[in-house]
This record gives sequence, structure tokens and C-alpha cells, in this order.
Amino acid sequence: MTVLLIDDDDALRAAIADTFAIAGIAVEPHADPRSALRRITPDFAGVVVTDIRMPGMDGHAVFDAVHAADAEVPVLLMTGHGDIPMAVAAMERGAFDFIAKPFATDHLVASVRRALETRRLVLENRRLRAELPAAEEDFPLIGTTAAMAALRAAIRQLAQVEVDVLIEGETGTGKELVARMLHRQSRRRAREFVAIDCAALPDHLADEALFGSRLAQGRIGDADRGTLFLDEIDSMSAAVQGKLLRVIEERELPPVGGGSPRSVDLRIVAAAKGDLAQACAQGRFREDLLYRLETVRVRIPPLRERRADVPLLFRYFLQEAAERFGRPVPDLTAPVEARLMTDPWRGNVRALRNFAVQTVLALPVTDGEDGTLPLAEQVARFEAAVIVEALTKAAGDVTSAAQALSVSRRSLYDRLQRYGLDASEHRRPG
Repeated sequence: MTVLLIDDDDALRAAIADTFAIAGIAVEPHADPRSALRRITPDFAGVVVTDIRMPGMDGHAVFDAVHAADAEVPVLLMTGHGDIPMAVAAMERGAFDFIAKPFATDHLVASVRRALETRRLVLENRRLRAELPAAEEDFPLIGTTAAMAALRAAIRQLAQVEVDVLIEGETGTGKELVARMLHRQSRRRAREFVAIDCAALPDHLADEALFGSRLAQGRIGDADRGTLFLDEIDSMSAAVQGKLLRVIEERELPPVGGGSPRSVDLRIVAAAKGDLAQACAQGRFREDLLYRLETVRVRIPPLRERRADVPLLFRYFLQEAAERFGRPVPDLTAPVEARLMTDPWRGNVRALRNFAVQTVLALPVTDGEDGTLPLAEQVARFEAAVIVEALTKAAGDVTSAAQALSVSRRSLYDRLQRYGLDASEHRRPG
């Protein structure tokens, strides 16, 4: 992330640039606004800090030009005391902040850091929105919790290195989506992504389907120079596991009809429905195959570990379902909100998506197993939803939430424990 610093005063520009450098912020000083504006593109990773009073092209013209190129690039205006009304007017039109001269350097640095973080989030959201439509499962990795931020960061990092990956996650968490994101962000993106559901592959057909025959090269061969995704790999028989081990170790397909082995250039991403270490202990999975597959492990957290992301995900799925069925996006009723915040979501994102469809179609709110919820459960879930809303407004501060709800801190803590709620999930970064 970079700061484009624009000021025609050479001494002041140099001093401010030194301030940013000391603070560890990358900076590009510009005396001419036009040279700086040539750097502004929709994917520009940075912000603009500009003086207002400059000959030829003032700060307002700079703001207008930046805004025209990308309205979400933060612009900070440096202004003398007499220009403050103009700076305030610019903020009303969308400027990020103004810094009145003379200013304290720590105030300038703090404001720029906020602007850089705002821009980082904008670019991150754009990237995610661009990737989501390409995901065949449409299970987006949406979320603001630390767990999801760490998962997205891990995917970005691992996509750039040629290592095999083992994805761990419960049913419905989106393991195939993670595999596809690893592929789409890698250097192999122009080649095939071949997904194989090992559980749906009968043992008597596995040999030909995976390794090929005289008439066809097989699915592993289809993935040459691309990515091979092996889902539910723990469903493979011992015989097929042995052949797969050879492919992983040598990157060669076994010879067919007396021919020679054929080299394949693969990146292998595998996922299992259960604990592979336990499967090895029970003799159901080869230990040497596990060691080959688990070069890097990526764990997808279940919804119950990131409950603060549930409302955001649900709104996304509501919009998706409303467009699919040609219905309006419904308002959330108390029973719906209550279930969102208390249901264990054993089916994870897939179950949440199904619930969004049911909500759009105005089907009764149920517990997902036994029919309509009893009154006591509806009341409990409603209370939990109210508590979650208070915690969100209070940014996870239990004392403030307790005051808003007119209950004691001890009483609120008791309810948090009863409903399995974690106040820390609602704290905002910074």
C-alpha cells in the first residue's frame, strides 16, 4: 500500500515524506499533481494526500480527478486554517479527511493508516466479489471474523507456491470452493481444475476413470499442468490408494497396455470427510499417503466458530435466493433472527443457504429436524438474538451491552454462557 503525496512546496513535501518513511509507510512524493494522477487506476493499492492550494491544479481538482478514476480511493486534504470550510465541503462530497496546518505528525500518520486500511478492505472486497461468481458451488468465503480473514490470507499465500494441500473441514463448509480459489489464484489458472468425488466412484471403475485406458487418458491425465482436487479421499479403497501414492510420489501415471509410464504435472489438493489420522490408526487409510498429501493443511472453520459471520452470509444467500425465485428479499422476523444466532448449523454454509431459500419462499421456521419450534425454544432464540444485536452495537463491550439491555453484567454473562455466545466475536478491529 502506497501514499501518493502531492505538494508543490519542496521542503514541506520532503519533510512529510520522511515522516511517512519513519512510520513504515510507503510514499511517492509528487510536486506535479498530473504525474501522481497517472498512477490512479481501479486497482491502485493506496491513498492520496494532497495540499489544497497549489498553482495550476489545486487540491479540489485533484480530488475530482481521483474520484472520477475511482471513487473509492481515499483522498486526504492538507489545508491552511483559512481553507477549512472548503475542506469540509470536500469531505461532504466524499473526501476521506482533512488535516489542518500546522498539524501533528502522529495525527497525520494515524489518519493515513485508517485510509490505507479502508482502501485495503475495498480492494479485498472487490477481489472476493470478482471470484465468487466463478465458484460453481456459490459458497462464498464471506466473513469479517479473524478466522475467515486468516483463511483468505492463507489461500492467497498458498496459491503462489507449488505445494500439495490437504483441506480439513466439516460437511458444507466449502472445501471445494477453497480448492477452486487455490487454483484460480495460482499460475495454473489457465489450465484444468479437475474435481473427483472419490465417494461417488465405484471401486471397479476407479482404475479406468482415474488412471486411464488405451482409449482414454483418465481424469488424472486431464489435470496435467492444472490442479487435481480429490474430495472425500478417505473413501478410496486400499488398492486405489496404493496407485495414487505412486502418482503423487513420482508424478507419473501407471503404464497402460504394456506402454511406458506417462509424466504428469499436477498440483494435488485433497479433502476428507473424516479425520485421516484416525482412519490411518484404524487401518482404513495408508499412512504414507497421508504424509504425502499433508504438505500443508488448511482448516475451514465451521459456522459455530464464526457465528458473527452468520448474518452477513445469510443476507448474501437471501439476495441470491430472491433473484433465483423472482421474489422480494423478505424482512427478517424474530424467529428467523433467533435461529440465525442460536442454531448449531451442523450442515454449515450449505444448511444456512437452504434456510435462506426457505425464508424467501415463506416456509415456516423449523428446527431443521422435528418441525416447528416449541414456544420455549422460540423465546430462548429470540432472547439470544436480542443479546447478539446489543453486543454488535456495543462492539463486544459486555458492560455497554448490559446497560443497553438493563441487566447486570453477571446476568448477561450467564445468558452468554447459556446460549454459547462469545462477546469477543463482535469486537471491531482497532
